[in-house]
Amino acid sequence: MDSEERSRYKIPAMRAFSEIATSLSSDADLEHLLDRFLQTMIRLAGAGGGAVRVLTADGAHMRMVGAIGLPQEVIDREYLVPVGCGVCGRAAHEIGIQSDVASQVCHETMALDFFGNRCKEVIAVPLRHKGKVMGVYNLFMPDDRPIPEEISLLFLSISEHLGMALENARLTRENLRITIMDERQMLANEIHDSLAQTLAYMKMRLALLNEAIHDGDKSNTQKYLAQVDDAMETAYSGLRELLNQFRQKMDPRGLLPALEDVIQNFHNRTGVEVVFANRVNDIDLTPDQEVQVFYIVQEALANIAKHSHARNVRISIELIEGKYAVTVQDDGIGLNAHDAGPGMHLGLNIMRERAQRLGGEIIFESHIGQGMRVHLEFPATQRKVSAA
Repeated sequence: MDSEERSRYKIPAMRAFSEIATSLSSDADLEHLLDRFLQTMIRLAGAGGGAVRVLTADGAHMRMVGAIGLPQEVIDREYLVPVGCGVCGRAAHEIGIQSDVASQVCHETMALDFFGNRCKEVIAVPLRHKGKVMGVYNLFMPDDRPIPEEISLLFLSISEHLGMALENARLTRENLRITIMDERQMLANEIHDSLAQTLAYMKMRLALLNEAIHDGDKSNTQKYLAQVDDAMETAYSGLRELLNQFRQKMDPRGLLPALEDVIQNFHNRTGVEVVFANRVNDIDLTPDQEVQVFYIVQEALANIAKHSHARNVRISIELIEGKYAVTVQDDGIGLNAHDAGPGMHLGLNIMRERAQRLGGEIIFESHIGQGMRVHLEFPATQRKVSAA
């Protein structure tokens, strides 16, 4: 390639790299992003049309997510193709950009009946990340001239970046699924544990109530009926409180605004005064860490509302020797952890589970008449800063 041709490709290539950097740092829809770069690749290669496909979850097929220059009936027919088919299959298993003359490419999967003589060559640019193919770009070329080296290198760079973006999106989906399943399991455990003992108690009392009715024992009938009624009210109140906790969404602005909201709601509901002391200038937590801390503080406040008879609560956040420390202290009646009721034990177990998910530990300190202290510690994430 002579200097004139190089300069002709240089500016579009620089624009493409700039667009990649901008797009990959944004929250743009990934499939829309792949479709946008298809336009760039068709323009730089001088292709008559193209398509972009991504690997399906089963790893056996490629799904079309974007196409240019193809009629809808072709797109519908080729929406899903086997991963090992034709030039796409070679791109999936061999290193680098693959190409083949149009007459030798599988007609059932490459839309050549549409292009006819206008397509002389089909090019497949794999989207790879760490050797794993995540997708492929197809370009339908009107002639069999080789793509300039600079453009081939640009395409490989684009494919590496987009392959990494596809892998990151896959990992993000997996992590989201795990988080959702963990939260659903935790909610199921909380509902089960909060109701199981109450329902078991009700079942025993109903048996006694039935026996008292059968024997005509009015005194015990009234007693057991009152106990069943009380247990029903307890179960209903506990379930309603659990649902209210999980309905309360965390503020999307982050942990501190979320805590301020839950503290204000707690004060409005109970009248208890709360002092919130944040001693960390820059709290640097992942979204999952923020959620766990938020629910631990929320659960601690729920236990205070139910059991402590406190007038004042103090919440603090500190960063001490590489660990975050979150403390919730009340001035209530305190308790002996061994004598705590099932509802209280449930709340403590919930907080322990969340602390484990943070890689930390939680300590409960309480003495009768001296309130209770909930202290959470977990490691701060180490952030590396590179010198300019």
